[in-house]
Amino acid sequence: MEWLSLLRMLGSLLLVLAMLVGAVWAVRRFDLKLPGRIGGDSAVRRRLHIVERLAIDTRRSVLLIRCDDTEHLLLLGPDHALSLEGRAACAPDGL
Repeated sequence: MEWLSLLRMLGSLLLVLAMLVGAVWAVRRFDLKLPGRIGGDSAVRRRLHIVERLAIDTRRSVLLIRCDDTEHLLLLGPDHALSLEGRAACAPDGL
């Protein structure tokens, strides 16, 4: 009886893993858009883009971002983010 229960449990585990692999394959193969996925709608124009990132050392990096048509240079550290160049705030025109 124990061997039968063990085989049933392993068979169920293999079945669940096979279904998971099949679902991942289908999402990648057919480029399915899952609900709640960020950036799923290509018609929406994104305002914020990361242009480039350069690691200074293991704890700090410099990040060049573009908000609308303005680029900002940021110094990122473990406990701070410092704007080196660009406008201080990214707000739509008219605010």
